[in-house]
Amino acid sequence: MSTAPSASPVRQPPRWARKSTLVLATTILALVVFGATTQTWIEVSLDPTGASNSVLHVQGSKAATAVTALAVVALAGGLAASIAGKIARWIIAVLIVLSATGIILAAITVLLDPLGAAQGAIAAATGVSGGQADAAPTAFPVAAIAAGALLALCAVALPLAGRHWTSRTKYDAGARGRKSSNEPVDEIDSWDSLSRGEDPT
Repeated sequence: MSTAPSASPVRQPPRWARKSTLVLATTILALVVFGATTQTWIEVSLDPTGASNSVLHVQGSKAATAVTALAVVALAGGLAASIAGKIARWIIAVLIVLSATGIILAAITVLLDPLGAAQGAIAAATGVSGGQADAAPTAFPVAAIAAGALLALCAVALPLAGRHWTSRTKYDAGARGRKSSNEPVDEIDSWDSLSRGEDPT
């Protein structure tokens, strides 16, 4: 008695390529950079002679003003990648890489010249620009650099991981077809199915 051939198991994407994993990682890293800019990046001693203990704490948003905006761009790109099509994912990946590069360069500038980066804050606090002061960076610029580097890696992985994702546009859908009922569904796929009035279960 012949038996029907069993259906071949659906190959699951590697963990790093899952949409939920990559989108969540990009979002968290962008938030880490954004959060770092709210912390002290530079500690400035306004009296280098040590006669007074006047210390100015310069936040990252003031020491490297572009970092906050670049973190927001990376955050928006990571969230948009969850619903983007194939071509859009490449564009988003480039934007995130550029944002991450800008974050890294801005943070490195602060590390190399903390006094120069703090001049605006010093002038606002004392009313004098170009005065003598001692400035030292904290660990938060280093944290921003590390998060920016990981953001760049996520952006590079985005188009590669997108090959394993369900198509989101009618153009991609026509090329790749609908998702098999046996294929594993992640959290974002479930929400998308519900939004279309389908039962993801």
